[in-house]
Amino acid sequence: MAFWTASTLGLVIAYLLGATPTGYLAGKLLRGIDIREHGSRSTGATNVLRTLGKWPALAVLVIDVLKGVAAILVARSVCPWLATQLSSTPPTAPDPRAWLAWTVCLAGIAALLGHGRSIWLNFTGGKSAATGLGVLLALSWPVGLGAAAAFGIALAATRIVSLSSIVAALTSIVLVCAFEHPLPYRLLVIAGALYVIARHRANIGRLLAGTEPRVGQSSPEPNI
Repeated sequence: MAFWTASTLGLVIAYLLGATPTGYLAGKLLRGIDIREHGSRSTGATNVLRTLGKWPALAVLVIDVLKGVAAILVARSVCPWLATQLSSTPPTAPDPRAWLAWTVCLAGIAALLGHGRSIWLNFTGGKSAATGLGVLLALSWPVGLGAAAAFGIALAATRIVSLSSIVAALTSIVLVCAFEHPLPYRLLVIAGALYVIARHRANIGRLLAGTEPRVGQSSPEPNI
């Protein structure tokens, strides 16, 4: 019972970490605006860049990445410790070590859902790419760095953030399957990458139409 209680609390914390609306708060604090009413109407770092400028965007990007890192660290370290503290008897089945990877998997998904569907913003939010990168880095730094490198190369070649995010998501799937990882971690990366790509479905439509803005170009106001 203690393990399940600690795991449930960990998932709630992971979701709330992801749900922290960094871009929205930046808009309110710096200009008194709701960033969801400007640009692409997303709360992610790309829309912050177009709406507020590069330094606020950099701050939002870093914090969003750290949200993903923190969610995994909570699941991997805090949950087992909390389970030990809550338990008044020696651990019994299920073995926490056997289930920990699944708890980490669910925590990563919870953080992504929190960023994209924040409870504080009526279940709206960003595309979860930066938070997904944080999850990857905490889960498997080689996969995270590989995805970040793919993003950087694609961005340098195309100057299109959405396309670069999609390339990074696909790269993470390839890398997590190429290297040795527990099954829950592979499922998390695959599910998370597909979720990030799905969150970019409007961008994919504009990419196919040739109307997706590049870095330095403004995004049309009706764009959602």
